[in-house]
Amino acid sequence: MNRATGAKTAPWTPLEDAVTKDIFKAEVQAWSRRMKVTLREIHVRPMKRKWGSCSSTGRATFSTDLLTQPAAFRREAIVHELLHLKVPNHGKLFRSLLRAYLGKTVGVSARGVCDHRGQTRSDGHAKEPQ
Repeated sequence: MNRATGAKTAPWTPLEDAVTKDIFKAEVQAWSRRMKVTLREIHVRPMKRKWGSCSSTGRATFSTDLLTQPAAFRREAIVHELLHLKVPNHGKLFRSLLRAYLGKTVGVSARGVCDHRGQTRSDGHAKEPQ
């Protein structure tokens, strides 16, 4: 809250975490090359219920809210969605490949990026970073 005006202010985001759409799209392109997946379109738009989605035709859509998330969380969302171009479900192969690409930095479950944001499922996953 602004002490002078009493108005509510947006939560503070460290500059090293905030990126522009162009930088974010460059991150997605870099990961698509690294993962050797064909990406036809990248879209960044407001999304209320999930961090991203990916179609079988190579269209990846990401939430604008990712632009203000920490780099590690953005990376996981990007890799998660691009991995769906190789593996359409969240089975053992998907989880293994996710760990192979991200190593020990995996913080959200394999299903966490696709599930509703900010909500905790019964297995404790899909919690939005604080």
